[in-house]
Amino acid sequence: MAEEHSFDIVCEVNMQEVLNAVDQSMKEINQRFDFKGSKSSIEFDKGKGTITLISDDEMKLKSVIDILQTKLVKRGVSLKALNYGRTEPASGNTVRQVITLQQGIPQEKAKEIVKLIKDTKLKVSAEIQKDQVRVKGKKIDDLQTIISRLKEKDFGIHIQVTNYR
Repeated sequence: MAEEHSFDIVCEVNMQEVLNAVDQSMKEINQRFDFKGSKSSIEFDKGKGTITLISDDEMKLKSVIDILQTKLVKRGVSLKALNYGRTEPASGNTVRQVITLQQGIPQEKAKEIVKLIKDTKLKVSAEIQKDQVRVKGKKIDDLQTIISRLKEKDFGIHIQVTNYR
């Protein structure tokens, strides 16, 4: 009897790495000369999975975003996992922007991934399970072909392959 192999396609962000990147970004902002006397700050809400950026004006806000992105990349967090909200005025003549971290694959993206897998015509099955996609097949080579196809295509979100068995 042939053994069945599988793997999961997920979209997860390591929250500890995000927290570390936010802390490093705040240290840099506090030390930089161009931010002296500025009301710039970065707050991370682990429970909601949001990062709130506050700064004096949009130009400084863009600098804060740039610093944060640099620290996230150095810590291995994909920038595709960030969903930027719109810039809005806040109290005390400041501007605020909320960044939401992508946790889980949205339903329409999951359907797009399943369609790509079915279009390969390989003998594998793909099923959507809540916010992830499980792929099963008898041949390991077929699963490895699927993984390479997924890495080639850009879905606009950060995807990872886990639980490869």
